[in-house]
Amino acid sequence: MSRGKGPAVTAADPQIRPYCEGDSEAVTALLMPVFRAGDTYAIDPDITPDAALAYWTGGGRKVFVAEIAGEVMGTYYIVRNQAGGGSHVCNSGFVTGEAARGRGLARRMLAHALETARTEGFRAMQFNFVVESNTRAVETWKRAGFEVVGRLPGAFAHPHLGEVDALVMFRGV
Repeated sequence: MSRGKGPAVTAADPQIRPYCEGDSEAVTALLMPVFRAGDTYAIDPDITPDAALAYWTGGGRKVFVAEIAGEVMGTYYIVRNQAGGGSHVCNSGFVTGEAARGRGLARRMLAHALETARTEGFRAMQFNFVVESNTRAVETWKRAGFEVVGRLPGAFAHPHLGEVDALVMFRGV
């Protein structure tokens, strides 16, 4: 598990596979800095490592990890967004390790997630709460065909920017 600069991501590098218990330490190490920063996820920054991992891997989520040169550098989950009449729409969450940011790993995980959604029979993917100031994520999702279908004014208390909007983003799979 890397906390510093790691290998560059190239088109052929990432191996995306289902999460297994042996990945728990690496996934927790990815989640904790993101959750502690408090600027992209509506998660208590004081969450414990065990609670962070339980959140990410629980609740019916199918979790995947992205490895580069055998090192877990990213993770995502896919989960049914709603029950009943909304069960054909999924939701996902993504975390990319600092060493792999800006190198295309999130785009590769998103492509994998969309294919997984199709395979699982979902007809659409929805992001329920994208913090607008997380411009890298917003632009990645838009480039992948997601549209902003809703705006929650001032819904996120950013630790440095104050209240910022949260976006609801949607696309068919």
